Amino acid sequence: MRFTVCQRVLFTLVGMAGAIVGFMIKLPAGFRHIDKELHAVFYFLAAAFLNVLFARTNLLRHGLVFLSLYGFGMGIEYFQAYSNRFFRTRIHGRFDPEDLQANLQGLLAFSLLWLLATGAILLYRSARPKSGKARSNRTSDE
Repeated sequence: MRFTVCQRVLFTLVGMAGAIVGFMIKLPAGFRHIDKELHAVFYFLAAAFLNVLFARTNLLRHGLVFLSLYGFGMGIEYFQAYSNRFFRTRIHGRFDPEDLQANLQGLLAFSLLWLLATGAILLYRSARPKSGKARSNRTSDE
């Protein structure tokens, strides 16, 4: 099933709103020891979601998704630090460069997977005989 551009943008905006809320509240105590791993997994899955929606096998679009997500992560970290000053209470942690590093690790892990999968897809497409050419060559040889 193919989604329209408006539907894809709507999915993205809903996902971003959920991510903003999720990143702005304090992590439950039971998960605080795996905060960095959660960052990496979230950005891996977000990159997968956005690449399926927008990039598919297009390298330029993949790069834009990568940069957009990294910028989104930086913005969230700065917003967390700002919100603590704005509300004069600590609703979340502080700006954490280690979170940015974990975000980048998740994005790089997905990019490696994406490059391998895209390479395999493109190789498969180029190795597969074209149905129109195969028929025309067969009939002209007979």
